Parts: sequence; structure tokens; C-alpha cells
Amino acid sequence: MLAEGIALGWVLIVLGAVLLLVEVYQPGFFIAVPATVLIILGILLLGVDILSSPTGLIVGVLAAIVAASVTVWLYGRLTPGRGPPTTLSRDSLIGLEGTVITPVDPETLAGKVRLGSMEWSARSASGEIPAGRRVIVVRSEGVHVIVKEVV
Repeated sequence: MLAEGIALGWVLIVLGAVLLLVEVYQPGFFIAVPATVLIILGILLLGVDILSSPTGLIVGVLAAIVAASVTVWLYGRLTPGRGPPTTLSRDSLIGLEGTVITPVDPETLAGKVRLGSMEWSARSASGEIPAGRRVIVVRSEGVHVIVKEVV
């Protein structure tokens, strides 16, 4: 039974390491906890026969819980504390002020405006608006906005 426990221990360690590598290349924290638990259980199987006694089983479960808790805590400390990026919806653009990057006119969508950190294709509500002027969004249509110059 001891040889089987050692072999199983190495299998768990290698499997945990492979899962950690997957986590490195595809971050998302979905694999880090089980990977850490597998590695800890594998290490325990190398030194303690956790499969044949109730005490060993309790030690294994407690080690898995501690490993999972520490992994969650550590991952929370390592990741930035900001929320996911958000995209402005069409309706939330109305009333935003921005700057004309490429001249805007009422006939074409060749004009560009910067609203915050994003560039939008734009038409003017009336007349041409040269680059560098401040504008406000009066409505949005599909993936472009209608703007008027801020006076």
C-alpha cells in the first residue's frame, strides 16, 4: 500500500503542476485552487499514508482546506482591486462631451470624435465641425454618434 500511495502522490503533484501551468497561460482562477490542493495532497501522500487511517484522512482533508484557503487569499492579494472594464451603451453616450479628432459633417460618417478614452464615428447635427473643437452627443445611431458643437 505504501508504494501505491507514493505513486499516487507523484501523480497528484504532476497533475497539480500541469493545472498550475494551464492557469498561468489561461488566467481566471478556475484551476489554481484544485491545482494547489492536488499538490499538497500529493506531498502528503509521499510522507504520510493518508489513505489507510482515519487520522491520515483527517490530516489530508484539513491540508486540502488550508491549501485552498491560502490559495484564495493569496490570489486575492495578487490581483488588482479594480472591477472589470465596462463598455458604454448607446443610451449612456447621450450628453457626453468629447473632442473632434477628424472633421465631422452631417453627410458622412468619416468624422471621428473622442469620448473619454474611446473613438467613435460621428456625424454632426448641422454644419461641419473642424478637428479640435468640443462637442456634445445629442443622439446615437448604431455604432456612430450625432454631435453638436459646444459653444
